[in-house]
Amino acid sequence: MRWCRHLPRASWVSGLGRAPQPPDERIPFLSHWSWPFKGERPLGPPRVFIRHHRSSTDSAPTSGKKEKLFGSISAAEAIRRHRRNLAEWFSRLPREERQFGPTFALDTVHVDPVIRESTPDELLRPSAELSLEHQPPSAGLPPLALSQLFDPDACGRRVQTVVLYGKVGTGKSTLVRKMVLDWCYGRLPAFELLIPFSCEDLSSLGPAPASLCQLVAQRYTPLKEVLPLMAAAGSRMLFVLHGLERLNLDFRLAGTGLCSDPEEPEAPAAIIVNLLRKYMLPEASILVTTRPSAIGRIPSKYVGRYGEICGFSDTNLQKLYFQLRLNQPDCGHASWGAGVSATPAQRDNLVQMLSRNLEGHHQIAAACFLPSYCWLVCATLHFLHAPTPAGQTLTSIYTSFLRLNFSGETLDSTDASNLSLMAYAARTMGKLAYEGVSSRKTYFSEEDVRGCLEAGIKTEEEFQLLHVFRRDALRFFLAPCVEPGHPGTFVFTVPAMQEYLAALYIVLGLRKTTLQRVGKEVAELVGRVGEDVSLVLGIMAKLLPLRALPLLFNLLKVVPRVFGRVVSKSREAVAQAMVLEMFREEDYYNDDVLDQMGASILGVEGPRRHPDEPPEDEVFELFPIFMGGLLSAHNRTVLAQLGCPIKNLDAMENAQAIKKKLGKLGRQVLPPSELLDHLFFHYEFQNQRFSAEVLSSLRQLNLAGVRMTPLKCTVVAAVLGSGRHALDEVNLASCQLDPAGLRTLMPVFLRARKLGLQLNSLGPEACRDLRDLLLHDQCQITTLRLSNNPLTAAGVALLVEGLAGNTSLTHLSLLHTGLGDEGLELLAAQLDRNQQLQELNVAYNGAGDTAALALARAAREHPSLELLHLYFNELSSEGRQVLRDLGSATEGGARVVASLTEGAAVSEYWSVILSEVQRNLHSWDRARVRRHLELLLRDLEDNRGATLNPWRKAQLLRVEGEVRALLEQLGGPRS
Repeated sequence: MRWCRHLPRASWVSGLGRAPQPPDERIPFLSHWSWPFKGERPLGPPRVFIRHHRSSTDSAPTSGKKEKLFGSISAAEAIRRHRRNLAEWFSRLPREERQFGPTFALDTVHVDPVIRESTPDELLRPSAELSLEHQPPSAGLPPLALSQLFDPDACGRRVQTVVLYGKVGTGKSTLVRKMVLDWCYGRLPAFELLIPFSCEDLSSLGPAPASLCQLVAQRYTPLKEVLPLMAAAGSRMLFVLHGLERLNLDFRLAGTGLCSDPEEPEAPAAIIVNLLRKYMLPEASILVTTRPSAIGRIPSKYVGRYGEICGFSDTNLQKLYFQLRLNQPDCGHASWGAGVSATPAQRDNLVQMLSRNLEGHHQIAAACFLPSYCWLVCATLHFLHAPTPAGQTLTSIYTSFLRLNFSGETLDSTDASNLSLMAYAARTMGKLAYEGVSSRKTYFSEEDVRGCLEAGIKTEEEFQLLHVFRRDALRFFLAPCVEPGHPGTFVFTVPAMQEYLAALYIVLGLRKTTLQRVGKEVAELVGRVGEDVSLVLGIMAKLLPLRALPLLFNLLKVVPRVFGRVVSKSREAVAQAMVLEMFREEDYYNDDVLDQMGASILGVEGPRRHPDEPPEDEVFELFPIFMGGLLSAHNRTVLAQLGCPIKNLDAMENAQAIKKKLGKLGRQVLPPSELLDHLFFHYEFQNQRFSAEVLSSLRQLNLAGVRMTPLKCTVVAAVLGSGRHALDEVNLASCQLDPAGLRTLMPVFLRARKLGLQLNSLGPEACRDLRDLLLHDQCQITTLRLSNNPLTAAGVALLVEGLAGNTSLTHLSLLHTGLGDEGLELLAAQLDRNQQLQELNVAYNGAGDTAALALARAAREHPSLELLHLYFNELSSEGRQVLRDLGSATEGGARVVASLTEGAAVSEYWSVILSEVQRNLHSWDRARVRRHLELLLRDLEDNRGATLNPWRKAQLLRVEGEVRALLEQLGGPRS
């Protein structure tokens, strides 16, 4: 399979590989519609596509040789308006698709799934109940392209009715949408008229009689003028019946009588039956899509060809899908007002990493066999790496993913219960998922799966529902494990889906103990009986001496209250387990959940764990996060549409139990990655009042070492940006922050008293945002650490503007920021504009004697500055001596720290200097640091030889030992 090519519009001819012909030869009724052959813009955007196999239309006579069916001007205009209306309707994408960018359109990124032709014998052959493997194509039946569906069969017979079937998630709806758009854009020239019907729409009409002409005219008003020509259209008219499983069809003559008149009112199901019988409009072509369980509703004698939609069985199709989706330009600032659009290089890097993982990690390739999961992978990567729309959460992506696949889907339309397919999946697959989370396993045997599916089944109707679920949806949730060491086991299609379904199982209240199941019924029964009996005995007690009995029966009223406490205890136990899972620390999974999820999709660069090593304990950190996300109002609304309503009272009680446990365990000091997981839980919950109450005790935000992507910055800002209490310290050292991240986190910075931004590669551009932060009227920062960032003198020029107007900052660290002489001279000239600064660190900035002395003199004259750090600059011995003399010349003024010694004694700041060196030993220039340490060591040795004080000698020897230890770490001499 070749990768996509960008072709000129003039060469797009339904994928048949032949040059375009004039409209009067190809499509007679388009003789008055000039595109695309007269240079005008077509209805749809340019399209990237895969060439299909050769079609029978290549050798068929051109439609110009046929009688012009819609040759009149009015008919051609009606068809043109019909095409335009269909294109507009089918081009409308759900909100979940619009997240991929303003230029995203189905017609530009569609990749056709593999369609395998099958025979009635294959459909009748019984299959293993839990067989999740994809069946290989039969010999002699190559895959079909869309343009080949109505080719003559192997015996040369004309095919008029095609049934395409596929399990949930294989892309039936997308395929129909793409086929309709192809016809609208002139890429299906074999059909002059296409009429799509949604069987869900038809089933909503019930038994109310309506003729075929009425059904068409009600839905497609422009076709009223061509309805009389339908009978003469023959095979050039195509009916598309999507979702046949929604209709209850009865092909018995006793159930559905014969009717050949399109204007005769009948029940919609009866009209479909007669169309499929070829008794009504016998020459019309019909395309049917359905789930596997409903194939048998159409007798095989009425079907010319069966095609199974097999998804992306070829890894190259998966790669092409990801390339087209992920390379769409996103909206950036224009749509969401936050974040920065990913560059083409970044998008290409994502695609390359994902492609490598598909080649090396076969389990994700097995998951992406279903096009729906390719969509989920793309949506997750877009969430992790692109600007995040307001209110979008990881839980909402998974909920929307299920809505796209299960919205309006019933398990079996012939069953009177009309049970939602998603509700059935939540009960069965949710049980399996939760048992896996509870027992900390992700691999399931056939017995495990069978036990969850068949639990509690007693009636024939329940077995029928289970059979339908197995055929239609089991493969959507479970996939055979292809990893070595786990033969014959099953896993959830993507790991996060197990945690999502387990959380859904809990919040829906489907997990019940035996005491809860029996106790609820007994409590309600006893409560009702107790009230009635107490009333009767209360009356009788006035006449008879039975005053003790009413008291006894009054005790029965307490039973419902006791049961309520049992349920409450159960909720608290679930909340306790959830919180413990959230704050669980694992050596192997020490990254935050967002990095874990990205690594599971894109793969981990570098060596992997050896297969013979003992397996690590499974961690389910997304499970509690999904629980919080499912309790949000938006997700509860979507779940209600799927037939999985979460009662407001249950949501409130669950939230209270979680808040109670979080209030106790949330006060402990968490590692940075765990703290981010905690904040991500609140982000998913989308409840500011809940988060404000739980996080009211948070005083230190330590995320040092966490890679702060745009998404993580959004998470932190959304959760903590609206709080009222001040944060004593915000530590974001070594977080790979950029100016866009600083702007996103600005509401959090305004709450901080101490702000650490060391080791973030922030340049002069970031100083513009820091200046705005310092000048903000709500700024309360007292300590700002910017060490080890390439700010340069250009950045300091912006910072001094902020210092001039700031009234809160007292400690500023510009250690190793590349200021040079120019930067120090600029600080010396502007230092007096700030009257609150108490400590300034400009060590290790490559400044010479002149600039250092100028800043030192300005510091001595500053009214509030107490300490100035100048060590590790390019100072000569004379310069260091002048600085020492300046520090001892007059009383008062700032102390200048330029060396480990002060006169003949050890400086009281020697430990501060060496601790800075130790902390940055691996990030600084080793040769440069070694040279400075050797100079300091020489000063110590000279002072030790010049002093006679034994106490000072001992102190100097101690510091010399520390310096030699650092030199040894750098590979320098011991002495």
